[in-house]
Amino acid sequence: MTEHTAGRLRPRRTGSRTQALRVVGAARARRAERAERRRADSTPANGSASPAGALHSTGARRGQHSTGQHRAGQRPGPGGGDSPRPGGLRSWLRRDGWRGREGWLRAGVLLMLAGAAFAYLYNLTASGYGNTFYAAAIRAGSQDWTAWLFGSLDANNGITVDKPPAALWIPALFARVFGFSSLTVLLPQALMGIATVWLTYLTVARLGGRPAGLLAGWLVALTPVAVMMFRFDNPDAMLTLCLALAAYLTVRAIQSGRVHAAGDGLHRAAANRAHWWMLAAGAVIGLAFLVKMLQGFLTLPALGLAFLIAAQGGLGRRLAGLAAGVAGALAPIAAYAALFYLWPADARPYMAGTDSNSFFELVFGYNGFGRIFGGSGNGGGGGGGGGGNVGFGGEAGLLRMLNSSFGPEIGWLLPAAAILLLGGLWATLRRPRTDPQRAGLLVFGGWLVVTAAVFSFMEGTIHPYYVVALAPAVAGTVALGAGLLWRRRGELAARIGLAIALAATAGMSYYLLATAAADWLPWLRWAILAGGIVTAIALLLGADRIRLRSGRTLTAWVLAAALLFGGAGTAAWSAASIGNAYQGSIPTSGPAAAGGGSGGMGGGQAGGGGGAPGGAGTTGDADTAGDADTAAGDGSGTQGGSQGGDASTDASGSASQDAGDASRGGGGGMGGEASSELVSLLQSASGSYSAATVGANSAAQLMISSDTEVLDIGGWMGSDPYPTLDEFKQMVEDGEVSYFIGGGGMGGGPGGGSSSSQAISEWVAANYTSTTVGGTTVYDLSSPAS
Repeated sequence: MTEHTAGRLRPRRTGSRTQALRVVGAARARRAERAERRRADSTPANGSASPAGALHSTGARRGQHSTGQHRAGQRPGPGGGDSPRPGGLRSWLRRDGWRGREGWLRAGVLLMLAGAAFAYLYNLTASGYGNTFYAAAIRAGSQDWTAWLFGSLDANNGITVDKPPAALWIPALFARVFGFSSLTVLLPQALMGIATVWLTYLTVARLGGRPAGLLAGWLVALTPVAVMMFRFDNPDAMLTLCLALAAYLTVRAIQSGRVHAAGDGLHRAAANRAHWWMLAAGAVIGLAFLVKMLQGFLTLPALGLAFLIAAQGGLGRRLAGLAAGVAGALAPIAAYAALFYLWPADARPYMAGTDSNSFFELVFGYNGFGRIFGGSGNGGGGGGGGGGNVGFGGEAGLLRMLNSSFGPEIGWLLPAAAILLLGGLWATLRRPRTDPQRAGLLVFGGWLVVTAAVFSFMEGTIHPYYVVALAPAVAGTVALGAGLLWRRRGELAARIGLAIALAATAGMSYYLLATAAADWLPWLRWAILAGGIVTAIALLLGADRIRLRSGRTLTAWVLAAALLFGGAGTAAWSAASIGNAYQGSIPTSGPAAAGGGSGGMGGGQAGGGGGAPGGAGTTGDADTAGDADTAAGDGSGTQGGSQGGDASTDASGSASQDAGDASRGGGGGMGGEASSELVSLLQSASGSYSAATVGANSAAQLMISSDTEVLDIGGWMGSDPYPTLDEFKQMVEDGEVSYFIGGGGMGGGPGGGSSSSQAISEWVAANYTSTTVGGTTVYDLSSPAS
């Protein structure tokens, strides 16, 4: 309807004069609203020279959020008013943009990103290869494109990891370009963490203003489990990034339909843009599914509900947008499934975690509903264990997220998030359907409620580090809810909500510090508790409105105290997690005094000791971490273990393990590296596979130590039927496998391993003579026993 001339809008000569006047009027309205946003952004809340607007700017006027209509180009902000849009690069480079409150906001964003970069990058390589299970697959993907595409554990495409491959794609590309090393394995995870912080800031800033976005970004950066997992190579870093990106795209879809006052043509164009944003959001959710299966779908209810309620247009348009999102989510899944089944099975790796080499069996069984409802064989790449796993995450129930396993990772702000979610919904009760802040609460609060509920009540294997997917949800809910109540703190109900949230946070911090690390900075928990309660009382009594002789109020002091005592617990725990070495399968955050750092299933690594193929002993002297709920060895060639006792093995292959403090899972790691003698032996092997061993952990460590290919028999726990005995015999006959390493495996599956891995172990023991190399039992498959 318009033409651009010299940077201005002028009506076309065609069309009605009335339509032209409407377009020109809309352009003028947009310019006026931009000027109003700039004035609002530089004006403190309540008209006082204080940071009362530190959580939300006050461009809104009291009557603005009584209707659902907004002028052309206007993006509703806090309370239904305008909020400054996060500026692009060009606006950031403008010199005048660094003056006054605008300059402080920009400096805050830079400081937030710098803080996240320091937390995630400092001493990054101290973790070595992190989880060697995934590191081995990254190594394989950097050497072979088929291995990259399907997530094979080895470059010869024997068997995959027990997850879809998407989380491995970016690190493997890094390793292909820059070489396989600790840095190329872990750096992508840290960059994903920084991007997650940035996306959370952008999303919340669009809904509640940039100060609220800053608070949300800082809360993500200082979440203990985020500090840990964005320095580690499990799939959860990419999963969290995908979920944060999907939330951002959904918010863009909700907001894109707000430009409608300039005519029906623009209204239709805006609706189409909303559909494209939803299509993109759905595609990212589909990618999240290819990272960690059904966990990637846990945000779908929240995102769909927020769009259905808060998006512009009639119900039909909103349903069409939802349909676009669903189509976007299904497209990458269908494409990958088609690729998987159309690719010849003998030309791709076997799908680990299945009995039938089926992608959908993995989805609906082992890594899908089996995780939620329990069942045997649900150990997975994060550790072994059967259904109803109590040892790894505590008993299922309403308070699981606050127990001694999950609480130190994510629980610091969970009570406050629940309170502020309810308070924020109360504060937006009388607002229109399309209110952006309520939409934000539906996005982040719904994400939090659904995911936390599934994690709390799922009966299958769960590990505390899974909750990194909750970090943006908790941060966004707290920032938006606190901002809404802070703006209405003149009302008693709002002050009560803020005071209860702060007191609950202080109490939760005291509890977690007292139970998870009683001897670590004991004064800190008392300082947080006392300061939090005093500040909560001050909020309740309205102390922020007290005027000093200078005419200033105590608002800044009360706000600063609330932020200090509300965030001190999670910030201190996160600070103690920075620079720690995270290795194994089940790492934990926090200070070393509390068992933070390395963790995971022990044994199964190349190193000293070890039993015969039919035994359950490990090949290395490795303590175990966490409360491993694995079964005792039964002669299947997989590691056994039970709770209680030190991690040890004997010649008969029996094993037991001590989790230490079951709630924190410290120490241990994945076992020792292969001895130099064993490495030399494997490097001199002539077969396609230098060796074979039962269990993915053993194979992964041997591959990384020797830089050779090692055949993983039976997948993660040694329970997958790959290869069969006949297939293995044929490989040995063809000279593809040079040695068999005894004492591998993980245990925890049905009977400790598959009949296939047990049959292979027994056949090797019966037909070949064992020798000891560097303390490890080795069978030379080129020399049958006479």
